[in-house]
Amino acid sequence: MSYEDGWAALNLEMPKRIPRTEYSATMHWDLMKVVTGIDVGLESPQEIKERAQIAFMQAWNYDFFWSTLIGHAEFGPWQSDMGHAEYAAGGVDRRDTIYSPYKTAEDVLSFDPWEKLGAKDRGELIRRFETHYRASCAAQPFGVNMTGVYVTLVSGFIGLFGWDNLLLAAGTDQQRFGELANRYASWIQQYFDALAESDVPVVMIHDDFVWANGPIFRPAWYRKFIIPHYRAYVQPLRDAGKKVLFCSDGNFDLFVDDIVAAGFHGLVFEPLTRLEPVVAKYGRTHVIVGNADTRILLYGSKSDIRAEVARCMSLGRDCPGYFLAVGNHIPPNTPVENALYYNQVYEELCRR
Repeated sequence: MSYEDGWAALNLEMPKRIPRTEYSATMHWDLMKVVTGIDVGLESPQEIKERAQIAFMQAWNYDFFWSTLIGHAEFGPWQSDMGHAEYAAGGVDRRDTIYSPYKTAEDVLSFDPWEKLGAKDRGELIRRFETHYRASCAAQPFGVNMTGVYVTLVSGFIGLFGWDNLLLAAGTDQQRFGELANRYASWIQQYFDALAESDVPVVMIHDDFVWANGPIFRPAWYRKFIIPHYRAYVQPLRDAGKKVLFCSDGNFDLFVDDIVAAGFHGLVFEPLTRLEPVVAKYGRTHVIVGNADTRILLYGSKSDIRAEVARCMSLGRDCPGYFLAVGNHIPPNTPVENALYYNQVYEELCRR
């Protein structure tokens, strides 16, 4: 069963089946229609969409559900809007608005989240996290659920300042930019302290802190102004007995050891971060989620897809906490036949 296998893997108990999760596949209406037999599409009523999504996740045997609660909306009028490219079916997520309340590098470097965003009520944060977690459990009780924080640090900067202002400020004065990171980290710590007191067993900490090619900033800057805060976030959660997972897009090969040393129980990553060295060093001691490449599902042949699934499964087979996932999502433009074949190969190879 999905919950049992997911929970066993999170506890490094090596279930007989290699568990899995996926991202964005439940927005691929054509795929869901084929898999579930439910006549669902972009224009379907919400209740039909939700029914199809649940049926799809059950059919594909999701073992845990990636989820966070705290995102850009926490910033209210202080968040920037960079617009949004088309991703979802029908381009319904396209947004051409661009706005930022920050006009200069000084506006960014002098930003004080305690002044602008304020202190949070601990009890209210606990209630929000528990409500989110319980709602997820009620909607999808057949797998492991979680809650967490999306805007952990660098992702918080992206949401607040947008890329242009963020990079301008970082290039203007890296020391002051680091001091800004310290202020933000002290503010977001409230959320992690509340999570530690919540009745939630699994926490996702998301931070897109690197680019596709690796670090955005000098590695030494990360180790001075980013990684220590990760340790501070994780410690109260570990002390409270939570399972704590770290997730980032991009290539964080250079920081895998730092993330593990910060205390995370597991790593969730795209194909840009290499699976092989993570498995070699941490495959027996940590949860590992990923990292099949969506580009192969988009453009590859059946033999390419089989080879990619086999690569991941062969590496993860002896790792007690390994989950398969297409690490950079299954978007709606993925050919249905390729997605179906990907799942077929997974089902063939998932038994240890």
